[in-house]
Parts: sequence; C-alpha cells; structure tokens
Amino acid sequence: MRIRPAAPAELPALQDVERAAGAPFRDVGMPDVADDEPPAPDVLERYRRAGRCWVAADERDRPVAYLIAEPVDDALHVEQVSVHPDAARRGVGRALLDHAAAHAREQGLTALTLTTFADVPWNAPYYARLGFRTLGEPELTPGLRRIRAEEAGHGLDRWPRVCMRRDVPRTGGTSARLPG
Repeated sequence: MRIRPAAPAELPALQDVERAAGAPFRDVGMPDVADDEPPAPDVLERYRRAGRCWVAADERDRPVAYLIAEPVDDALHVEQVSVHPDAARRGVGRALLDHAAAHAREQGLTALTLTTFADVPWNAPYYARLGFRTLGEPELTPGLRRIRAEEAGHGLDRWPRVCMRRDVPRTGGTSARLPG
C-alpha cells in the first residue's frame, strides 16, 4: 500500500470507506455514529484542493483508507481518519497519521491533534498507543474548544470524548509506503 493525495474521482470511494469504517460502532452501542453520513463530496473536495486529503491505496491503487486534516492553532488537526475494515490491523491508520505528521512538520506546525471517543478501543486507546496524549481542559486551545463545541452541538457528547495531541518532532522522517 502507499499513501498519496486523493484524486477528485475517488471522493465517493472515500465516503464508502467511511460508511464501512463506521459500521463497527453499532456493535459497541453507538448506532447513531454508525449511521452518521460521511463528509459530503464538496467538503472532501475542499480538503483535497487544500492538499490535506490523503488516501492509503491498495495494490490496484484503490483507496482503502483516508485522512483529512486542517491547521488549527499551532497543530494539524485530524478531522477524520477512516480505514475500511478489510484493511484494518495492517498499520494503515498509523501510516496515514505519520504522513500527516510529516506534512505538519513541513508546514511548521508543532503537533497533530484530534478529537475522539474516550472509551472505544479503536479510538482513544488506539491513538494513545500511537503516541497521542489526552489533553486536560486547561490545555485546550481556542480552536480545539470550538471543535468540541461543534461536536457537542451535533450530539456527540452522549458518549465520553477527549481531545488528544501528538507532538511533531522537528527532525527525522516518515515513510509514505507500507510493507506489503
């Protein structure tokens, strides 16, 4: 697999990845999350045009995962990272996050941030294994407070949520290729 920018014609495939990646939320008692619609094509296109929509492509160059992000305060905020269940547990999400971290470093940003469900195994516990740490309320930047307020307005606070941050080292590199 390889990480590359999304192509315009692939945006519907990213929505399909999102729907498939959301289905397991039904199994942990979060059907509203499982049924939530993915970002609309025009939203995905905005990220793509800005150079912040990447896909992990399989051997046939088809997207099996994607990540969208935007600068928020001093960090690159991961708006969404989704991996199709057929490609799960192969390091695809980690590779996308490492690619985003390299992009953040190139842009002079100091960290990756994200918001996620605290108690879902493939959310906060997963990100903690990848070097993210949960931010306490006093550590939240104005941009993260705005994002959390928007999420609460959409009803996501029915389940515990956290903001997380992973500092971006100033030196060193990451590979945009995955084994296999």
